[in-house]
Amino acid sequence: MFPPFGCCPVGDEGGHDNWRRHQQRKLRMLQFWRDGVERQLAAVNAAISTLEQQIVRDGGSSGS
Repeated sequence: MFPPFGCCPVGDEGGHDNWRRHQQRKLRMLQFWRDGVERQLAAVNAAISTLEQQIVRDGGSSGS
């Protein structure tokens, strides 16, 4: 968790540097999450494509 506001002395530059580091950490975290979601989306797209190919391939021999 984050420390409560006002617990740490903040100077003009110190606060700005801390804020910038916080924002950079948040950006890296969000990019990490996005990369994971993109991997999952690629896997789902591959599964859909494979199933569509199987349906087309087996469509004439299904007997229905």
